[in-house]
Amino acid sequence: MSTEEQYRIRQVNIYYYLEDDSMSVIEPVVENSGIPQGKLIKRQRLAKNDRGDHYHWKDLNRGINITIYGKTFRVVDCDQFTQVFLESQGIELNPPEKMALDPYTELRKQPLRKYVTPSDFDQLKQFLTFDKQVLRFYAIWDDTDSMYGECRTYIIHYYLMDDTVEIREVHERNDGRDPFPLLMNRQRMPKVLVENAKNFPQCVLEISDQEVLEWYTAKDFIVGKSLTVLGRTFFIYDCDPFTRRYYKEKFGITDLPRIDVNKQEPPPVKQELPPYNGFGLVEDSAQNCFALIPKAPKKDVIKMLVNDNKVLRYLAALESPIPEDKDRRFVFSYFLATDMISIFEPPVRNSGIIGGKYLGRTKVVKPYSTVDNPIYYGPSDFFIGAVIEVFGHRFIILDTDEYVLKYMESNAAQYSPEALASVQKHVRKLEAPASESESKQTEKDPGVQELEALIDTIQKQLKDHSCKDNIREAFQIYDKEASGYVDRDMFFKICESLNVPVDDSLVKELIRMCSHGEGKINYYNFVRAFSN
Repeated sequence: MSTEEQYRIRQVNIYYYLEDDSMSVIEPVVENSGIPQGKLIKRQRLAKNDRGDHYHWKDLNRGINITIYGKTFRVVDCDQFTQVFLESQGIELNPPEKMALDPYTELRKQPLRKYVTPSDFDQLKQFLTFDKQVLRFYAIWDDTDSMYGECRTYIIHYYLMDDTVEIREVHERNDGRDPFPLLMNRQRMPKVLVENAKNFPQCVLEISDQEVLEWYTAKDFIVGKSLTVLGRTFFIYDCDPFTRRYYKEKFGITDLPRIDVNKQEPPPVKQELPPYNGFGLVEDSAQNCFALIPKAPKKDVIKMLVNDNKVLRYLAALESPIPEDKDRRFVFSYFLATDMISIFEPPVRNSGIIGGKYLGRTKVVKPYSTVDNPIYYGPSDFFIGAVIEVFGHRFIILDTDEYVLKYMESNAAQYSPEALASVQKHVRKLEAPASESESKQTEKDPGVQELEALIDTIQKQLKDHSCKDNIREAFQIYDKEASGYVDRDMFFKICESLNVPVDDSLVKELIRMCSHGEGKINYYNFVRAFSN
């Protein structure tokens, strides 16, 4: 108990339950009373005398004392329900009394006395006034002028309660730095030192008030200004709303805008490729500039899958002033999957010119295109009468196969009407007098007549042969240059894999007639015997 408390008055509520004549006494809980409160007497029938008689509702009234377990309670008032019930039973209630108040409780409700210390500066007053009030500044330390330096961000805390300063590092995820939270512990920061303190061993001893003329205060931390702390120059570029409000109320500074310290990155240097050196394709040569170990340029996989094994073949003549070159014929093969061109010259006996591969698969640049922006020949450039210039040699397209016409008609948007009409006109011209030309050619060339008769005979005897659907595709796979010729050894291997009856006397004769010099066989005429 307090020395000011002589006695105590406790207010309670007495409940009487009509259903079983039981009673309970409850004391309302008072905050910070210092004594246990709540249920003083639990619900039960209470004795009113030594004879064992129990309290009845007829014994209760206002302005009376009742004793329960040695404690005397003064009944001062009742609620409205109790008053109506007792009056209905004919009991006359005493007038209500005023509730007595506890003097010590009332004394505690009075406001505390305030003591004012008559002093210009009171350190305790500063502590109590500015406790938990911190000014927060956002600063950067720009060290990019030094080797391996960088611009780093920090948070400066200024504690108003004791004028101490704390500098915290701002870490980002995966910044590669150890997660040290503090750059400088909380301490007072000297601003101006005395003359004799320049050689003071600061690394060993703490700086005291004798070595400092002026300390950093809140007015030294202004947004937009720099300050030097521990040899580092920090630039303050922003602060939090509480700091802005404090400077407005304390110093009258209202204009503290945030300063943008983000450095604009220089524009990216435009990468220019060196001039083309003429070796390989432009795309392949450019990969040497993109990576130390060159990689193959990306290919159009969808185009390669759609146009796999699709080849456009053309017959061309060489445009040359040399008389020996006028009768030379060349087979152009345009591969749709890669847009590459190969040229094959069929060997001609006793011509004095070695035939075979004239140009391997490669992309051919048009003569009027530049080196930096090459334009390659496409399918639309090949038609009857077109002039194709390949590395300084000019070729004139004379003929095409039937697949070229089908491709041009299915992709008419790629071709000009004149190109499409030239091929269609050439094909019709060949088909119209086919019977007459064949009869004339048969009369003139007995070997052709013999070949055609042999092919018809084989077609009648081997019309049910199982390999007739894929024999042409099998030969084209091994004929990389699309020349129409394959090696003799490879020819027999393909026939063996497809179960072609090469032992048959008619087939042997056909192989003999299709044989060419240098161990090659023309499979075009051979396939005709198994195609229909």
